Amino acid sequence: MFPGAEPLVDPKDPRAAAIFESPLRLSDRLFAPTPWLPAASPPGRMNVIDHVRDMAAAGLHSNVRLLSSLLLTMSTNNPELFSPSQKYQLLVYHADSLFHDKEYRNAVSKYTMALQQKKALSKTSKVRPSTGNSTSTPQSQCLPSEIEVKYKMAECYTMLKQDKDAIAILDGIPSRQRTPKINMMLANLYKKAGQERPSVTSYKEVLRQCPLALDAILGLLSLSVKGAEVASMTMNVIQTVPNLDWLSVWIKAYAFVHTGDNSRAINTICSLEKKSLLRDNVDLLGSLADLYFRAGDNKNSVLKFEQAQMLDPYLIKGMDVYGYLLAREGRLEDVENLGCRLFNISDQHAEPWVVSGCHSFYSKRYSRALYLGAKAIQLNSNSVQALLLKGAALRNMGRVQEAIIHFREAIRLAPCRLDCYEGLIECYLASNSIREAMVMANNVYKTLGANAQTLTLLATVCLEDPVTQEKAKTLLDKALNQRPDYIKAVVKKAELLSREQKYEDGIALLRNALANQSDCVLHRILGDFLVAVNEYQEAMDQYSIALSLDPNDQKSLEGMQKMEKEESPTDATQEEDVDDMEGSGEEGDLEGSDSEAAQWADQEQWFGMQ
Repeated sequence: MFPGAEPLVDPKDPRAAAIFESPLRLSDRLFAPTPWLPAASPPGRMNVIDHVRDMAAAGLHSNVRLLSSLLLTMSTNNPELFSPSQKYQLLVYHADSLFHDKEYRNAVSKYTMALQQKKALSKTSKVRPSTGNSTSTPQSQCLPSEIEVKYKMAECYTMLKQDKDAIAILDGIPSRQRTPKINMMLANLYKKAGQERPSVTSYKEVLRQCPLALDAILGLLSLSVKGAEVASMTMNVIQTVPNLDWLSVWIKAYAFVHTGDNSRAINTICSLEKKSLLRDNVDLLGSLADLYFRAGDNKNSVLKFEQAQMLDPYLIKGMDVYGYLLAREGRLEDVENLGCRLFNISDQHAEPWVVSGCHSFYSKRYSRALYLGAKAIQLNSNSVQALLLKGAALRNMGRVQEAIIHFREAIRLAPCRLDCYEGLIECYLASNSIREAMVMANNVYKTLGANAQTLTLLATVCLEDPVTQEKAKTLLDKALNQRPDYIKAVVKKAELLSREQKYEDGIALLRNALANQSDCVLHRILGDFLVAVNEYQEAMDQYSIALSLDPNDQKSLEGMQKMEKEESPTDATQEEDVDDMEGSGEEGDLEGSDSEAAQWADQEQWFGMQ
């Protein structure tokens, strides 16, 4: 002992003597009715279960796991050591520590044992006293809630992708005993399983108890519950709580979102976002970006995503769509940087994997894109963008039937997103199933309404059948009347004019579309049309612009290479000179010149791709 230090144990204390006289019998003395721990502990005296509970409450999960494991083994070897209620508590705290360590199957096993113990406990009218510390502090008699144990079991099942088991365990809880979080989990599980009626009932129960549960409101709106009905459930809280006058407008905006009325949704959210108290809200900006994307306004979508990202550098939600838009624009370096940044934030969300998958897909590495899409779905089976990525990769790899399955699932999750239907229709067209594509396009047209996007989609299918070419032309004209700058409509109209060899009309159409925007595909098609009317120099300029926007655009590169091979009058004169020089002994020099020209052509091609 150090000089001046106080002894840890008073040698005169009889309890200390009891410890040191027989170390091997410490466990017996810990719980037996000895002077060390009396059977009837006085108020304020804690037993070992109380210590386990306190450590669990303090978040010392690893400590709880070790101690509870030892105590459970002791209980197995000596069943009289703990009372049934104490063993129930030990099992629950041990299972909680396993849950914290993400050992979900093991946790379910221990929770099940705890519920069995609780069932046996409830059958006895009076708790059977143990040999030792059956009587404890009043705190020790506050047993863990059986309802909470079942909720934790359901959480384990959802993490294990066993949704049916999760629903079954929660369904076993009487309705009156269900807490808001239980109803919320049930609502989400029912919705995922396609059981809309019980899902609506559960969401409404959440709102009855918590009228400001906004995610429950979104759940109801996504299940086609009228916005007015949902708003009526929050009316009391809006009228009694100050500064909530925006909530009714918020509900109205997202009601438009879930009915596919993108333009009215955009206008309503913009009116919210302009209010001083809600200005620069990241969630509203993300919703606006997503709505612009759905409406086909990619430019404004990218701007809103960038604005949201500047406000919150750790933003993950919606970044998969943002990465997809960047990849479509050919900004693969930006996509790669975005993916790295998202992985640094979290690799347990689907978005970083989707962004990296988009980079691989637009780099034509379809196998890698397929793997990354599958990984994203594994992390979040409700990720629409992950399903679209995997579906597109499968389609480009020739596995069309598998791709169709993924696009159908995306449609089920997001029935108002047109790009889900576009992917499915492209699969039908790739497999020459024009009839199925036509049926689907007509359904989309009737469901989402006659806007520029649905008109263009229907026209795309009509272009595949020679009989419906005129109908396609009419549909495209209607689409361009609504939105003259809609790129997909312009591309399809140019394709139709190319078939009819109306190149001058096509050039006028493309110049008009490019007046207020710049797009790689439009510049490349304009270059093709200019070649058709022998405007070679301007065509070369258009191909160059296209490659500057997307250095990986293979068709623009092929257009430039084809033009370089075309014979110009100067080339013809040079060929005549070469013919005159044949046999003059200068063949070696000319061969060297050809080789040098080829090298320069290669270099020009390389620079064009940077």
